[in-house]
Amino acid sequence: MPKMTKYPRLRVYVRKRKSGKVCTYYYYDMRPEGEKDIPLGCEHAAAISRWNELFSGAPGARGRIQEAINRWRELELPKYQNDETKKSYTKQLTRIEGVFSAMVWDDVTLPIMREYLDRRSAKTQGNREMSLFSIIWSKALLWGMTRLPWPATGIKNWKNQESARRFQVTDTLFSAVYAEADQMLRDCMDIATATGMRLTDVRTVALPAGDLLRMKASKTGKEADFDLSMSCVLPDLVNRRRNIDATHSMLLSTTEGFPVTKSMLRTAWDNARKAASSNPVNKAIKHDLQAMYLRDMRKRASDLAGDMEQASNLLQHSSNALTQKHYRTSVVRLNPVR
Repeated sequence: MPKMTKYPRLRVYVRKRKSGKVCTYYYYDMRPEGEKDIPLGCEHAAAISRWNELFSGAPGARGRIQEAINRWRELELPKYQNDETKKSYTKQLTRIEGVFSAMVWDDVTLPIMREYLDRRSAKTQGNREMSLFSIIWSKALLWGMTRLPWPATGIKNWKNQESARRFQVTDTLFSAVYAEADQMLRDCMDIATATGMRLTDVRTVALPAGDLLRMKASKTGKEADFDLSMSCVLPDLVNRRRNIDATHSMLLSTTEGFPVTKSMLRTAWDNARKAASSNPVNKAIKHDLQAMYLRDMRKRASDLAGDMEQASNLLQHSSNALTQKHYRTSVVRLNPVR
C-alpha cells in the first residue's frame, strides 16, 4: 500500500529500480472523486507546491495538462488499430503524466521540455514521448483547451540526437542461424526476407488461395500483392503449408498446424542464434550473431532489392530517404573515373 503522509491526499510511492536506485513519486489522491490520481513528479518541493495548489481549491485536472491527456486517451488512443502502437503510446502517456500532468499550459516551456530530455535516461524514448506530447498539444488546440502554440514550434534540433542502428545481415550470418533454425523459424525468415514484411505481418498474413500473396500492413494499412512465381522460396513454402491440417488460415504455421505467436518466434530465434554462436565454425562471426535480431530480416530484404527505388517500394516507404537511413545497409559500389 502507498505510504500516507501528513499532507492530506498526498500519496508517496517509493520504488527501487534494478540499478538499486530508490525513486520517490508523489501523487494527489483523486479517489474521493472517482478519478485517477494526479502525478506530482519526483521532486519533493515541487510536489508540495502543486499539492498546495490542488488542496487549496484548484478544480482537479481542469485547465491542466492532465485534462488533455485524459481526453486523448479516451478519444484518440482507441483509433489506432495496431496493438504495438497502442502499447507504446500507453507507456509514453504514463511517462508524460508523471511530469507534466499537474502543470497548467503556461508552465510548459521549451527549457522545461529540454530538461525532461536531459534527465530521461532512455534518450530515444524521451524523443518519442515528446512527439506524443506534441500530438496531444495539437489536439488540445483543436479542443479549445489552450490557445498557446507548441513550445518547440519552429525550433530545430531541440530533441536528443539519434543515430539509426546500422547492421547488415550478410549471407554468412543468415545461413548460420538458418542452419540451426526449426521449420517454423525458417519459414518466418524466408517470408520476411522475400517480402520485407514486418514480423507482425509475417505472423498474420493469410495463406493465399492462388498465385498472389496479399498482405495489408498492420502498421500503415497499406496493401500489396506478391507474385509467388517470382520468388525462389515462397512457392515451396506455400505448398508445404497447404498440406498442413491447420486450425487457422495464416501462412506461417507450426508443423502441428497451430498459429505462431510472438513468444514462439522469440524462443525459436534465441535458441537458433545461441546454437549458431556456440558453433566453433562461426567463431569469427560470433559477436555479429549475438547482435542480430529477427526483425533485421526486413533490413536484409531491403539489401536484396535491386536498387533504392525497389527497396523503398518493397518496404512500402513514402520516401527513399527513410529506407536509406533505417534499412538499406549494403555499401554503394562506385566505379573509378580513370
